[in-house]
Amino acid sequence: MKIKEITDAIERFAPLAWQASYDNAGLLVGRADDEVHRALLAVDVTDEVMDEAEREGCDLIVTHHPIIFHALKRFNSADQVQRCVERAIRRGIALYACHTNLDSAPGGMSWYLAGMLGVEKLQVLEPAGADEETGFGVVGELPEPIAATEFLRRLQSELKVRAIRHSDVVRDEVRRVAVCTGAGASLIGAARAAEADIYVTADLKYNDFMTPDGALTVADVGHFESEYCAIRLLFDILSKNFPTFALRRSECSRNPVNYWI
Repeated sequence: MKIKEITDAIERFAPLAWQASYDNAGLLVGRADDEVHRALLAVDVTDEVMDEAEREGCDLIVTHHPIIFHALKRFNSADQVQRCVERAIRRGIALYACHTNLDSAPGGMSWYLAGMLGVEKLQVLEPAGADEETGFGVVGELPEPIAATEFLRRLQSELKVRAIRHSDVVRDEVRRVAVCTGAGASLIGAARAAEADIYVTADLKYNDFMTPDGALTVADVGHFESEYCAIRLLFDILSKNFPTFALRRSECSRNPVNYWI
């Protein structure tokens, strides 16, 4: 199978035109007409993921985060980005990323995570222009109100989160939930406007926990934890299009953030 067949299937779901202006999604290493036989799905390209790809005979790695965000001026293995890109070229392993286009696609990252948490009747939290179907974050409702502490436990269990940072719990029960995978501080205002009881996201700063000012609870579950579902989402997309193609969900994708508890 050619790389183009794989990437076309992903881009039918999440066109590259939907990525943010700063992003670098798409085919980063390799040629669209190259043949591939086995793909590894991961969150990031790392040394460990490259080891796994070589060990498992994967000649394509599909990740959520692009390993190349900025121009590379040299390849001398000085850091992990250089090492992995150089290694991919030498080993003939193609690298493809589906990032903010997967975030903003209908049924994309935030939709998937919200579904894992049992949130229904989803709407886009911050639509992309006039298109109400695409954009970042979602808001919806649980089938029944549950205790705020129970919802936090659900977050911890579903996402395998060791620690959740959150603002004051302003309501005893949670029904309306907003979700944005990855760094979502910029959507706190949208979550307030949508009258969410709690907003689940990541990468919040100190003052972000004050911003809700009693209007809602914000919960920071961690960047990696909020986006680990990318592996499952990409697997679903590709397995539906290519039931017999060899797909492997990475077992070496890991959180670079460690917790001392």
